[in-house]
Amino acid sequence: MKKKNLRFYFTIITVKIATALMKLVGKNATHLPGWIANKMCPNFISYMEKPDKLVFITGTNGKTTVSNLVADVLKSYNYEFINNSTGSNIRDGIVSALLTKTSFLGKNKSKLAVLEVDERYAPKIYPYLPPDFLVCTNLFRDSYRRNAHSEFIFNILNSQIPETTKLILNGEDLISSRLASDNPRCHFGINFIDTKASSDNIIKDIIACPHCGALLSFDYIRYNHIGRGHCTNCDFGSPDLDYSIDHIDYDKGTCLVSTPSGNADFKLLGDNITDAYNMIAAISCLMEMGLSLQDIKKSFDNIKVVSSRFNQEIIGNKKIIRNLAKGQNPIACSRVCDFIRHQEGNKAVILILDDIYDAKESSENDAWIYDVDFEFLNNDDIKQIICSGVRNKDFQLRLLMAGIPKEKIKCCEKEIDSASFIDYDEVDTICIMHDIHAGGMAKTIVDNIAKALDKENVAQ
Repeated sequence: MKKKNLRFYFTIITVKIATALMKLVGKNATHLPGWIANKMCPNFISYMEKPDKLVFITGTNGKTTVSNLVADVLKSYNYEFINNSTGSNIRDGIVSALLTKTSFLGKNKSKLAVLEVDERYAPKIYPYLPPDFLVCTNLFRDSYRRNAHSEFIFNILNSQIPETTKLILNGEDLISSRLASDNPRCHFGINFIDTKASSDNIIKDIIACPHCGALLSFDYIRYNHIGRGHCTNCDFGSPDLDYSIDHIDYDKGTCLVSTPSGNADFKLLGDNITDAYNMIAAISCLMEMGLSLQDIKKSFDNIKVVSSRFNQEIIGNKKIIRNLAKGQNPIACSRVCDFIRHQEGNKAVILILDDIYDAKESSENDAWIYDVDFEFLNNDDIKQIICSGVRNKDFQLRLLMAGIPKEKIKCCEKEIDSASFIDYDEVDTICIMHDIHAGGMAKTIVDNIAKALDKENVAQ
């Protein structure tokens, strides 16, 4: 931490006043205060006092969910801490979160911070706020525009992690489990062969040994490159697991969690295997922070998956599923496609995956959709797929390349009209895959589905 100067004090007073005014008019003030602070005082973060304990949660997929799970458990036991669950995970958002517990004189008023941190922003945050604990959920290829390949992100993170940071890593990810190899660490994962595992993905981001270059041999692959593997030429391989899910009973909705302090049965938070990984990552983090297994279990019994990311309801005699399928992210979208193919009954699928900034005249790179496993939707029980939005023809082409019959695919220019393209007599379940920015539209489509079903019932 640098010695505070007059510019810092003037900035913090200005930002505090601006924050109060924003809240007065109903704004959340989760990003703009940090942006103002960094504009007025370059490297503002370097002058800030940090809490006694910093917990960072990063990774390509799952960091928001894991961060929210950790925060929910801490809140249930009345911990006082700084959190950015409702705000930005880049530098401006981190500064905004810290400012909520910083006095006008720049004094930190909180002993703990649990922060979701974008992996790309490590160089702008870690040198000034060295984390005591760092959870990395996984590393995959992400947005072509921003995150390029997983090894690119690995190198950014690896170069910035302080030597004192305790790492909590996915032991079934041969990429992220290699981070800062000399640091203290523990590993989490799923310690059994799952019948729902998907080894037929297009993408595997690691196939060769990072030490000697020989081909890797996998004992099993859960999805993409997540699984247990080893080098055929040297001693490189998956680490032993310290925290694990040893069994999942999907019918009962429970799982057995094994930890260094004992075992316990937990309620599952979802049917997707990624939900299980998010659970064990959060449990590992909380136990490393000092919470007991039984206290975590009690809190988890009352936790529900955030409805903006997953929601399931029955309308009439139809099951409606809304599932976030983070656009520009082929792995996240593939996981949702895999989830849909395992749902029972005849299904219709609505795709609203356009980026909020996407438009017909833009030069947006849509190559990512060719890395998505849309082949998972080529099932007899998936009767209809509605491609909605300005990129509907691009998605139609990709679905045709996946072998899906043309008569199953419908194109809809406006997302809001999607419900009118469904043949309701043909399906039992309607699945909506939506981009992170399209949650509101997904809810509107559900309302339109409800109206359409109501009209059908009246007509009958």
